[in-house]
Amino acid sequence: MFHLAAPPWQIVVRTVIVYAALLLGLRLMGKREMGQMTVFDLVVLLVISNAVQNAMVGQDTSVIGGLIAAACLLVVNRLVAALRLHNPRLRRAIEGVPTVLVLHGQLVQQGLRREGVDPSEIDTALREHGIDSVEGVRLAVLEPDGSISIVPQETGTLRAKRHTRYLKHS
Repeated sequence: MFHLAAPPWQIVVRTVIVYAALLLGLRLMGKREMGQMTVFDLVVLLVISNAVQNAMVGQDTSVIGGLIAAACLLVVNRLVAALRLHNPRLRRAIEGVPTVLVLHGQLVQQGLRREGVDPSEIDTALREHGIDSVEGVRLAVLEPDGSISIVPQETGTLRAKRHTRYLKHS
C-alpha cells in the first residue's frame, strides 16, 4: 500500500505531461464548451480522469504514488495560474480572447463560425437583456468564460448573469 512501484520523479514527469496535454485539449475545445458544463461535459471529464490515471502513475497503485500525482497536479496548476497572471501571452493562450459576434447591428459571420455560435443564441442573449433585435446592438462579444456581453446602441455594457449554452446541430 505504501511501497512505490515507480520512482517518484517518473510519477511527477508523467503527471506534468498529462496535465499539459489535458490543458491543451480542453483549451482547444473552445470557450463555448468550457463556459457552462452540461451533464455530458461532466461525464467526459470524469471518464478522462479515469483514462489518464494510469498514464500518470503507471503501474503504481500505492497511496504514496497517488499522493505524489495529486500534489504534483496541485503544484503545477498553481504555477500555471501564477504564470498566467504575469504573462499576457500565456494568459491569452490558456484563457483565450473575446470574440466579436455583433458589431454596429450586424452579425459578424467570421466570429460566429469560428466559435460555433448559432444566430439563435445571439437572439437568446438579446432577449435576456431586453433587446428585441440585433439592430439594437452596438457590440456583442463572446467572452473567454463563455458568457456573451452586450453593448446596446444607446446605453452601457450589459453582461449575461448566466452563460448562454448553445446546441450543436448535426
